[in-house]
Amino acid sequence: EGRRQRFFARTGARIYADWRALLEAECPEIVSVASYAPAHAEMTIEAVRAGARVVWCEKPIATSLRDADRMLEACHASGTLLVINHNRRFHPQFRTLQQVIAQGRVGELRGGSLSWPTGRLGNVGTHFFNALLMLVARPVEAVSATLDLARRPDCRGEDFQDPGGWGAIRLQGGLTVTFEAPDYSRAPPRLNLHGDLGRVTVDGAEVALEVWGQSPQRLPPPPRDESSMDRALLEIIDWLDGNRTAVESPDSSRQTLEMIVACHLSHDRQGAWVRLPLPPESSDREIRTG
Repeated sequence: EGRRQRFFARTGARIYADWRALLEAECPEIVSVASYAPAHAEMTIEAVRAGARVVWCEKPIATSLRDADRMLEACHASGTLLVINHNRRFHPQFRTLQQVIAQGRVGELRGGSLSWPTGRLGNVGTHFFNALLMLVARPVEAVSATLDLARRPDCRGEDFQDPGGWGAIRLQGGLTVTFEAPDYSRAPPRLNLHGDLGRVTVDGAEVALEVWGQSPQRLPPPPRDESSMDRALLEIIDWLDGNRTAVESPDSSRQTLEMIVACHLSHDRQGAWVRLPLPPESSDREIRTG
């Protein structure tokens, strides 16, 4: 209640003690679901039933593949646009890298690596895995992983457990990308993809393209008014106005969750390769991300 009153004092917006009452009273065209992940499916489906034309949902898409599929099915049936906030998909520099790789400027991809601090495959790794899918534009065939069981406390409480870990991702065509994300790492976030002609590197805020034998080319950061969030919202509005046929498909976010579930299944099997797509019996495996 205190937070609601402070929000009202700061913005003058109407406030509600229950999100269902908000949906019923306001019938909003765009709903932003920014709750904990376990509530994403229920809130998204109820927003669709309330007539929302767009649901902009935080990542990860859900905590189980069954819930993710329920969200996708509800939005598809109603024609609602579902956008998952994997915001690197809207980031100008990542879109440039996507074009660089698609144009073959680094040649045929031969390998890569991902690393980030603080572990949390579900909440942090989801961004890196989804960005990988975006850049390489090919499906995942198998995952091998070992979870970090240091049990770093989650700020959301003991009900949430989202370990980091180490592993490898095998993509279509034999491309293998490793990842390193222990719970208590202090290493800066980094993404690297290399081909037979060059490589692309994201090192914190530094984004670079290097062709072998040439000096790296730094990609300039976007202007402050062209952040990934700004671009996402503008594209959503364009879609509502009928000026675009699509924004970013939520299917990649579903596959990202499938990769995270596969990491947990692989750990259960002492790091054995787990093939994707996962069998139906894995759809209820819940990853308790916050």
